[in-house]
Amino acid sequence: MLSREDNELICRVGPGTPMGNLMREYWVPALLSKELPGPDCDPVRVMLLGERLIAFRDTLGRVGLIQNHCPHRGASFFFGRTGECGIRCVYHGWQFDINGNCIDMPNEPAESDFRHKVKAVTYPCVERGGLVWTYMGPRETPPPLPDIEINMLPEDEIAIIPSYVESNWLQAVEGEIDTSHTGFLHFGSIQPEDVEEGTFLHYTVKDRAPKYSVVDTEYGTMYGAYRPAKPGYVYWRIAHFNFPFYTQPPEGALGHSVIMNAWVPMDDTHTMSYVMVRKGKSETGRPARLPIQGDSEKYPDMHVPMLPNTSGWFGRFRPAVNATNDYLIDRDVQRNGDDYSGIQYLASQDRAVQESMGGIYDRTQERLASSDVMVIRVRRRLLGAARALAEKAVIPPGVDNPEVYRNRSGGVLLPEGADWIEDTKELRQAFVEHPEIAEQQPQP
Repeated sequence: MLSREDNELICRVGPGTPMGNLMREYWVPALLSKELPGPDCDPVRVMLLGERLIAFRDTLGRVGLIQNHCPHRGASFFFGRTGECGIRCVYHGWQFDINGNCIDMPNEPAESDFRHKVKAVTYPCVERGGLVWTYMGPRETPPPLPDIEINMLPEDEIAIIPSYVESNWLQAVEGEIDTSHTGFLHFGSIQPEDVEEGTFLHYTVKDRAPKYSVVDTEYGTMYGAYRPAKPGYVYWRIAHFNFPFYTQPPEGALGHSVIMNAWVPMDDTHTMSYVMVRKGKSETGRPARLPIQGDSEKYPDMHVPMLPNTSGWFGRFRPAVNATNDYLIDRDVQRNGDDYSGIQYLASQDRAVQESMGGIYDRTQERLASSDVMVIRVRRRLLGAARALAEKAVIPPGVDNPEVYRNRSGGVLLPEGADWIEDTKELRQAFVEHPEIAEQQPQP
């Protein structure tokens, strides 16, 4: 468990906080490119690291991210007029470009040079892989973007699934790096005899208490969760935490699966999730819900339904299955054993437990066990990096070394006694194709 002081330090991300300052050292996903569909389109409200910002696309197609309040009298730029390579406050017509320069002040005398003395806070933006990235840190020249494989592929090969999570960012990250919950929350009602022998799912439900090996890396932390497989072999689930808030879950076969999940803090108690996967047989590369025995028509394999977006600060990409309807839990399905949780969708199952902890869970109340070793190690790394930056100005891991993000995750069978780190080195390398891997191992 964490002390109260450490729990506050690791969870709070607003301006001036140690963890907020750490995250501002990195490029951060701000929104999807398609949310700004064309030059001079409607502005979008964006809550990011505790700051209220307005995203807009100018006449040349460039993206700007500007402070919410006009520097003149504080009216919101959300109501602004886009055009003429800027955004114009409708209160008095002051216009600003994507760099925060005031380029027109029509209610002042023509001979006035006052506009040259007024500047709005803006953050530089770049687009890559369907995402708008922004740098909110102190450097005049930002660091390079991270070499995240999935974000560097052609856009037609990428599926991005955005989703609003009503909890602190760390609860979402910790849910993703906790591999033992898979055999319960998601697969708890599936028995070994219900699935094909030799599949990853078979090994998972046959032994729901894996052992762990965890190591620190240049980019964060890596774990290998292992359990017995066919005679003479061990099934390994290898996954990563990447600074400051990325996870690569062990979905699919190691060497074939290309995935990265970003858990971007909107503020201390709201998170925007971006699941980025390489398109495959399904749009997302992952099942929207897990298989159950029984009525497949009642629980179809489909995406979590979403509510229509609104223009509010927390109005984007909200799941229709949420706390207000108890995540549509079906107690009959839960009781009769068709589904362990009784909640239909995989993502909704995760969201239900993470959001049920509250906005920021009081980790002084935890009782951690051996299965929480990855959670413990990641917390130590985050706290250590935040304190090193605050106290000694040590640049956090990966900021200036984009190549350290070139990793893959997934499941793999290794002979008993194998060195899991050395023997998976090639399979864990990004941008290396292994066409034979996809057909070797049946997937759940």
